[in-house]
Amino acid sequence: MQAQAGTAALKSTKYSQIPDARPTVFRILLAISIVHLFNDSIQSIIPAILPILKDTMHLNYMQSGMIVFGLNMTASVMQPAVGMYSDRKPSPYMLPLGMALTCLGVFGLAFSPNYWLILLSVIFVGFGSAIFHPEGSRVAYMAGGSRRGLAQSIFQVGGNAGQSLASIMTALIFVPLGQKGAIWFTVVAGLGIAVQMFIARWYGGYLAAHPRPVKSAVVRRMSPHRKKQITFAVMLLIFLVFARSWYHSGVSIYYPFYLMEKFNITLEHAQLYIFLFAAAGAVGTFLGGPLADKFGRRNMIFFSMLGSAPLALVLPYANAFWAYVILLINGLIILSSFSVTVVYAQELIPGKVGTVSGLITGLAFGLGALGAVALGGLIDLFKLPLVMQMVSFLPLLGLLTFLLPSDRTLKEWAAEAE
Repeated sequence: MQAQAGTAALKSTKYSQIPDARPTVFRILLAISIVHLFNDSIQSIIPAILPILKDTMHLNYMQSGMIVFGLNMTASVMQPAVGMYSDRKPSPYMLPLGMALTCLGVFGLAFSPNYWLILLSVIFVGFGSAIFHPEGSRVAYMAGGSRRGLAQSIFQVGGNAGQSLASIMTALIFVPLGQKGAIWFTVVAGLGIAVQMFIARWYGGYLAAHPRPVKSAVVRRMSPHRKKQITFAVMLLIFLVFARSWYHSGVSIYYPFYLMEKFNITLEHAQLYIFLFAAAGAVGTFLGGPLADKFGRRNMIFFSMLGSAPLALVLPYANAFWAYVILLINGLIILSSFSVTVVYAQELIPGKVGTVSGLITGLAFGLGALGAVALGGLIDLFKLPLVMQMVSFLPLLGLLTFLLPSDRTLKEWAAEAE
């Protein structure tokens, strides 16, 4: 009897540990990361082509900012809605549908003859991105098994790598070919659709093998006071991502103009600085997940913001050489929390992967897009050098990270719900 009881206990222990020991499906993580690279490289052609559109269509800085705003706000406002829908009813084939909309937008971007059709085209690209990001984050969550921090880093680094290609695409494609060079990215979108079909089949199989509960136990047992604490933490996290996105927009969109004015350099040369900033950010995104596992997620978010503040403050006054160094280091630091914020939010709101992804990578970046428009308007009013100096203070808002619950507190909240 004792032996049977022991065997039963072992079996019970074994099966109770299965959810925490699910395998990591690296082929799916690699596939979704590649599509993230495709998606974000297509998105990046829009700010990359801005200087060309500004000259050929005689746009002011506010209109240039509105193009970025149209892209990011469409993607951002829709992402939480897509995330909430897919939390209730996961739909694997939304992934290739989103990329098809992106392909349509890129085609329009290549041939739009005026400002308003450009805006319409970038809205299609935004819709495609809005569908991809929460569903792509869900795929990374499912394929990550018990290593979701690493999985989120692999997923996010694809996007950051795609963003870093913007400056290279400007020099190699848009400078010689102009606006019509965007047509080449319909091929990229087509490849993305093919990979998404492969992922969608795996996604459907995963859903069939892992039926979802009707309602999360965490939601059933959560007290009103705890809900208020979690709501405050989520809103603060969104604000921090907003500040980080606003700073990132200031550097990636407007700093090339600042460099061209200050040092009298060409657009191709100015884009090299931004490539270093974005490429270092991709490395930081990948390293951030494992570092957060070791040193804590909240600590990593704090380091990402405050660690970049001193160099951010110096950047507007740096010469041509030191600007390279500062952008390289700051890109590495400030985007090291990119994937960490998503995982932190997922731990704040268990069972709402799509909604959380939509809020953090969607709505927060939409607020960053508002910042891009506001910066464009401020530049028109107060000139570029003063606004770049103002942007340099944004990382100091990272001090608010101390108001977030600690990693230990999140574990205690999870234990209370069990």
